[in-house]
Amino acid sequence: MVWIALAALVLLLAVGVWIFNSLVRLRNQVRAAWADIDVQLLRRHDLVPRLVDAAQAYAAHERALFDSVAALRAQAIATTSPARLAELEAQLERSLLQVFALQEAYPALKASENFLQLQRDLVEVEDHLQYARRFYNGAVRDYNDAVQRVPAVFIARPLGFTDAEFFMADAAARIAPVVEVTP
Repeated sequence: MVWIALAALVLLLAVGVWIFNSLVRLRNQVRAAWADIDVQLLRRHDLVPRLVDAAQAYAAHERALFDSVAALRAQAIATTSPARLAELEAQLERSLLQVFALQEAYPALKASENFLQLQRDLVEVEDHLQYARRFYNGAVRDYNDAVQRVPAVFIARPLGFTDAEFFMADAAARIAPVVEVTP
């Protein structure tokens, strides 16, 4: 009888260790996925000032737009919450669309190879960022599922495994932006 109880205890401990290790692996996958998003956002944030500088040379009177882009970039760099960051990034994307629209009003800007290369680089970053966001949200889904399932929930909650935040666009990002350019 003692052997059966000891074997059951060892089995229960083994299952607990396996669940714990699975949760740690999934949590680390979420962290790695977030780091991938962070890398792409840093690439984007590095391109934004160069893009704004290139456009400013041609459109000096668009100062409010450039100031807005710079302020949004600074806020996004300082933000760590996925939900808040998604909101700021959506606002930044809308502002960047307005910067791109300036090339229609300024033919010299449209012909600038530097501006066009920055635009291509930003499109490439956006593609990588979109993939990184999807990967991150998939990792969060898997992790949250694991944390919320029985019997893992009995191990996860006491050991501090909590739900992770999804990277979601704000409601305004779901609406197609209207870009107005006045020469």
